[in-house]
Amino acid sequence: MSACMAPQPQRAREVMVKATGFACAAMLAVGLIFAPAARAEQPLGFYVLNQRTIALAAQYWNPILTHVSKKSGVSLDLKLAKTAQEGNAMAEKGKYDLLYTNHFFTPERDRLGYKVIARPAGPGIRSEIVVPVDSPIKTLHDLEGKEVGFVSPDGFTGYWLPLDALLRANVNVKVVFTGNQEASSTQLRINKIAAAGVNSSVMARYARREGFEYRALWTSEVYGDLCIMANPHTPPEKVAAVKKALIEMAKDPEGRAILQAGAELLKSNGELGFVAADDHEYDNYRKFYRTTKVPFIK
Repeated sequence: MSACMAPQPQRAREVMVKATGFACAAMLAVGLIFAPAARAEQPLGFYVLNQRTIALAAQYWNPILTHVSKKSGVSLDLKLAKTAQEGNAMAEKGKYDLLYTNHFFTPERDRLGYKVIARPAGPGIRSEIVVPVDSPIKTLHDLEGKEVGFVSPDGFTGYWLPLDALLRANVNVKVVFTGNQEASSTQLRINKIAAAGVNSSVMARYARREGFEYRALWTSEVYGDLCIMANPHTPPEKVAAVKKALIEMAKDPEGRAILQAGAELLKSNGELGFVAADDHEYDNYRKFYRTTKVPFIK
């Protein structure tokens, strides 16, 4: 009797091992089933180009992205960087799902495949070279040898366009990188630099907020405003949902109120909201980069 019962503990251990194995396998299977769903629930990273202070950018964009997330069913997470170069480097590595920028039309970045889906409503933007209203400087040639503020080597309206204009006028200046558009405006206001290359819209809004008077020595042609671009690896159905929510925002009472509050924050008097856009609207950027006098900085 006892001889017959002796193997039972071993058998029990074997059964327990098998049961444990089955349980682990089942848990692994469940994990594998739900892992893609968990990944799918991760919010999309929405990168906004550094034009203003991080605090001001967050104050403006967070309510917009919260509204778009609610209407589209796609969770969006605002991504900001200390500098445009830092943010652009992350975007080049594909770390963001959506971008709000105009820095991705250079030949190298154009090949990355980001696609324009929307832009702010309105006629577009210009670059300007500006000085304080009471500055003795009257022409571009008066800037010869003087310190001029530019945002960064990536800035289109705040570096590429104004420096190209100076080079075409055979004017050599001392380039001062300020970090962002509003930093250029501030340094100009407190007379740390003689002039600044700026986005005309950002400059005008800054001037209204700060009570700063200035005048333009040079103004570029019109280019498309900063646009919302989608990473080629972002699911198309999510991109479409976000695009729809953006372009319908100004028609929605709640969305329009958010846009109006944002306009008041920035002292913007332009059109509210976003409109659909595509890559062809930015072909003059590409043409500029093919013909510019400004050397590309690696």
